[in-house]
Amino acid sequence: MKRTILLVLMSIVMQLTFAQKVATWIYYPGDFEIWLANQVQNRRTDRGTFFPPFWKMDSFYVLVEFSKKVTLAKPEDISLRVEGKYNVKIDDKFLPGFPTKIAIPAGHHLIQVKVYDQANVPAIYVNGTTIKSDSSWLVTYEDKEWIDASGRASDTSTGTVYVNAGSWNFNSPDTPPSHFKLPTTPESPVSMTKKDKGMLYDFGKETFGYVKFNGLRGKGLIHIYYGESPEEALSTHYCETLDSLPVDNRLPKNVTMTDSKAFRYIYIVKDGQLSYHSLSMNYEYLPLQQTGSFKCNDTLINKIWDVSAYTLRLTTREFFLDGIKRDRWIWSGDAYQSYLMNYYSFFNSPAVTRTIYALRGKNPVTSHINTIMDYTFYWFMSIYDYYQYTGDKFFIKQIYPRMKSMMNFCLTRRDANGMMEGLPGDWVFIDWSDFKMSKAGEVSFEQLLFCRSLEVMASCAKLENDTIHEKEYNDLEKGLRSKLFTAFWSNKANAFIQNRVNGIKSTQVTPYTNIFAVLFNYLDSTKTEDIKSGVLLNPNALQITTPYMQFYKLAALCALGEQKHVLNDIRSYWGGMLRLGATTFWEQYNPNEKGAQLLAMYGRPFGKSLCHAWGASPIYLLGKYYLGIRPTTPGYKTYAIEPHLGGLQWMEGTVPTPHGKIYVYYSHTLIKVRSDEGTGVLHFSSLLKPSCENGDIINKGHHQYEMQVQAGRSYTITCK
Repeated sequence: MKRTILLVLMSIVMQLTFAQKVATWIYYPGDFEIWLANQVQNRRTDRGTFFPPFWKMDSFYVLVEFSKKVTLAKPEDISLRVEGKYNVKIDDKFLPGFPTKIAIPAGHHLIQVKVYDQANVPAIYVNGTTIKSDSSWLVTYEDKEWIDASGRASDTSTGTVYVNAGSWNFNSPDTPPSHFKLPTTPESPVSMTKKDKGMLYDFGKETFGYVKFNGLRGKGLIHIYYGESPEEALSTHYCETLDSLPVDNRLPKNVTMTDSKAFRYIYIVKDGQLSYHSLSMNYEYLPLQQTGSFKCNDTLINKIWDVSAYTLRLTTREFFLDGIKRDRWIWSGDAYQSYLMNYYSFFNSPAVTRTIYALRGKNPVTSHINTIMDYTFYWFMSIYDYYQYTGDKFFIKQIYPRMKSMMNFCLTRRDANGMMEGLPGDWVFIDWSDFKMSKAGEVSFEQLLFCRSLEVMASCAKLENDTIHEKEYNDLEKGLRSKLFTAFWSNKANAFIQNRVNGIKSTQVTPYTNIFAVLFNYLDSTKTEDIKSGVLLNPNALQITTPYMQFYKLAALCALGEQKHVLNDIRSYWGGMLRLGATTFWEQYNPNEKGAQLLAMYGRPFGKSLCHAWGASPIYLLGKYYLGIRPTTPGYKTYAIEPHLGGLQWMEGTVPTPHGKIYVYYSHTLIKVRSDEGTGVLHFSSLLKPSCENGDIINKGHHQYEMQVQAGRSYTITCK
């Protein structure tokens, strides 16, 4: 009887599993991402001139084999859709032609589909009752198959490397990967003003999309000048982006530009023979659900969070882009910060993995990512962060071989001391600084990131049960870390110096290495205090003027308990941009600059990006260090909540997790906590004895308390 019940239950579970399983288009992992990145990154124009990336661009594999072993209790019919030219084998026997309906007999079988496509990513869509294309299918780009003397195809060589197929959300047979396109929605300008020979349109805030002329009539030429500021749009000789539209049809019609652009303002100059009824735009966007939130008693901080979220929304597209006006490229340093902000706002995991795949490209590795040494190290670091926030071990399995080949490239470029130096073709970036700093020889900042990257490699090797490489990376990391202080620590400055050339230390102390040493927890308490007072809080130390490195500096200060100081910096720095009329946050902001200086960069009057991903860092800072929410085991299975008001009277917000969100309200007298998943520990301080009806509060001494938080329960703690 028990056995019968067990079999019935197993049957129900299997039926539910099959019912929930959805067929999707599959491809070689990373190939769709590389194909799409090539489309996106080659859309850049500089005043109408095509402007491609300056680093090596890879392509997808044009010939791919998909395979799946199945066991059927009864015969099953499957349908097959393919992007490309293909053949099908069942149990090593070719089927004739290009079958779209295939009968699979009961029993054990091997299904193989080989696809060739030079234009689009080879992909297949298989749908049957139980057989459906998904990431459990295996795929290879080199099956090493041969035909014997009898004409029978051989078994696939044991030397062939198979990996799990890649997929996303292409779940309809009619929407293959090559059809992917971001959706659009119509938007209209908020005002229009006559300026000289043309008309200036203002869309109210920074936006992105395709300009549309409605009721266009006549013959002639329309000139379109885009601007993130009115000055840029009106500067017909120096605006960064422009278009021209020839019109040769006198009948009224609606015309949408084929190239997307970033702008707030558009200046239109047209020939006298032309007219149009109105101008609008199709706003292009990646559908994002904003599950993260933050509010407090300070309206300026609320505004900064909202503008940060909008900045990140605009720069989160097919990938995490740097800025939407100028480059529209995928930069690893920019993307690394975007991932972290994303975990506290949209928690869009596919955008993260797409970007990581696109940045890495294919073997062989011939240069650093984006040609920048530090950007290679950010790439390594981003993968383990992704695992910590999502718990997605499958992605680690997929990307680990590419991590190893990327690290092998780095290891071959070390000097005699085992350190990384910039070689010909390498760009040692660090930051856009307003002060001069040497990047020659062994730069301390690069060694610190390299050390962290080796830590990541060891952790991922452990996840993949690669014990040999785990030991290798651990040994390399320990060896390098032991050299950091002898090579770069200055007892005179009580801080890390910038670099060492031919064994000679420089005397310059820049903030970067010191910031990351705090963030990586590489310092003892004495050195930590030295850096805090001598570098991070020292008004006479070299100062950072980019949101890019403000991100890390303020994070380090928060990690050291300086939330009140950081909040004032956020009010001053990001509030300063708002006071200048910013609707998104910028690539660089120097409070000492005035007028035209605020828009100029790279020697161009409007070169600065006024919507830049790394400008949105308050999202991360407020979520992690004020609401105080972070995973303590991968995927928020366990997590910590350590709220800090930093001078606020109250705050509340939500932080997204893989399967829900965590809510916190915090004031001096009241705490509310709720979570959809995992087990958390709330850490808080209270001068008065706290109480909670449904939670066990533990007194840790010195007015510090802890309480465990269970999923699905709401807790209210009073401190009266």
